[in-house]
Amino acid sequence: MLLVSLFCSCAHVDSEEDKLNITKKFNTTWNIYEKIVQNDDGTITYQALPWGGLVGIVKENNMSVDWSGYESITFDFAEPTKVPTQIMVSDALKTWGKPGITSLTCYFDGHNMKSVDEIALQAGDTATLVVRGVRLTPTEGTWEQTNLWDGYCIMGNWQDGFVVTADQFSDVSEGDKLEFLFTTDRSNPEVKYWLLKTIFNGTDQTLEGNSTELNEWGCATMSANASSYRIVLTENDAARLHSNGLFVNGYYNTITQCNLLRKHYDEADEYAEVVE
Repeated sequence: MLLVSLFCSCAHVDSEEDKLNITKKFNTTWNIYEKIVQNDDGTITYQALPWGGLVGIVKENNMSVDWSGYESITFDFAEPTKVPTQIMVSDALKTWGKPGITSLTCYFDGHNMKSVDEIALQAGDTATLVVRGVRLTPTEGTWEQTNLWDGYCIMGNWQDGFVVTADQFSDVSEGDKLEFLFTTDRSNPEVKYWLLKTIFNGTDQTLEGNSTELNEWGCATMSANASSYRIVLTENDAARLHSNGLFVNGYYNTITQCNLLRKHYDEADEYAEVVE
């Protein structure tokens, strides 16, 4: 009886791991001139053209899937990337990565993930990307929100910004998130991109938590329809925010809130972790 139980338990674990590892779903491209090779070691060699796409269809029974139970998707690369990369989720949610990274994560929080049909990895230039794996991370606990700043900051062409003082970060910790709620200003037809820059107040140093997403000027690029952006704080970010505070500005965004999000586990979750 014990042997049967152990076998069933192991089978269940394998099933969950298979569900989170979705590498095999990436077997086509958006551009017919791009090429992919499914290697024997499980990696994918993707011969990318500018803003084509290595595509994974995640539909089940030809229906979109509900990913509300997941907090992120991560692409792991077998070697550092040589060009900018981007993850696109159902043509709505985007995360940009600078050259030289070995993984890129797109966080879902703050977005409606109830209807997902495909994921694409894009390259900003002609390149060979070797994808070691693609994995989902389940959501654990809930995020509790503390408002740090609210107002109506019309940034325009770097014309305005705001400060969150150091005393408001007295309880900040590694793994907490900064959340920015905003609208993109699309009133000027010549503006084709929207930028957000977060630095430690009184310095020109950007936060580490979103360093893989920053362009050469230290800015994160927002998509035209974006309404929220979150940064997972590192240990150094937490220490510097506690001592310096935060300065935020950008290009053609109008920010209305800056919040601190902290993970909360209910007693059942904590007890389950101890038991395991």
